[in-house]
Amino acid sequence: MQSFGKVEQPKNRHRLRLRLGMTYFTFRRHMRWRFGGLKFAKICHGGQDGGFAHTYFAHQTLLLRQLKDVDMQMQHNKIINLRIALTKIGGAVIMPGETLSYWRLIGRPTRRKGYVDGMVLDKGVVTAGVGGGLCQLSNLIYWMTLHTPLTVTERHRHSYDVFPDSGRTQPFGSGATCFYNYGDLMIRNDTKTPFRLALGLTDTHLTGEWLATAPPMCTYEVYEKAHLIRSEFWGGYTRHNVICRRKFDLGGNLVDDEFITENHAIMMYAPLLTDINHSAPLH
Repeated sequence: MQSFGKVEQPKNRHRLRLRLGMTYFTFRRHMRWRFGGLKFAKICHGGQDGGFAHTYFAHQTLLLRQLKDVDMQMQHNKIINLRIALTKIGGAVIMPGETLSYWRLIGRPTRRKGYVDGMVLDKGVVTAGVGGGLCQLSNLIYWMTLHTPLTVTERHRHSYDVFPDSGRTQPFGSGATCFYNYGDLMIRNDTKTPFRLALGLTDTHLTGEWLATAPPMCTYEVYEKAHLIRSEFWGGYTRHNVICRRKFDLGGNLVDDEFITENHAIMMYAPLLTDINHSAPLH
């Protein structure tokens, strides 16, 4: 069985220390963008033109969910924020050797740009913040990318598990949190094929596709193992798992079974007693 290390109790850091840390890491990210030697993906205008005729993976996520103790207006505001962000990152093309940076394309969410207060998480507590809700977009892009040969070079896991698994269709920990700009999602194209990120909004869903100029040569199955809910020595509960990926050729033969990442999160709700210290099935 997988062995997970102890998770420390969250610490309340002084506001000044947090602000100084954010300033430092934001500056360091800008330096990396400018001087890091990376060639970045750009936006391709012109809809589906350019030969991106092959779908590698498509997915959609529900826009409005009734969450306990969360004002629905924040979710409606999230849609406003998503619509603005999609104009900045939708249509991004990653040529071979290029890297897509989530925040470099979207930029800082501000009121001047039209962003409004949406749901954000602060130490596991739901609150309102300008541009809130954009994590739904980074979650979608990350999940889709795991089903392509593109390489995720930076992804940040959620530190808190805020809501129970009601309606969950993906493994726990299969998303990517984002916080401007030092918590980025970066994806590199190590293939010889150009890829295009197609995104959209329907009345009910956020939609996405990874398109390419050549057909896929394999398929992927993303799954979790070693799922564990554990009581910690400091009185809280934590949740852990490992995300892996199976790769199949077009004949359905298993080609590879690889480790993707580990997840460790502090639970903000009481788990079922039967779940403690036992593996749980996929959701």
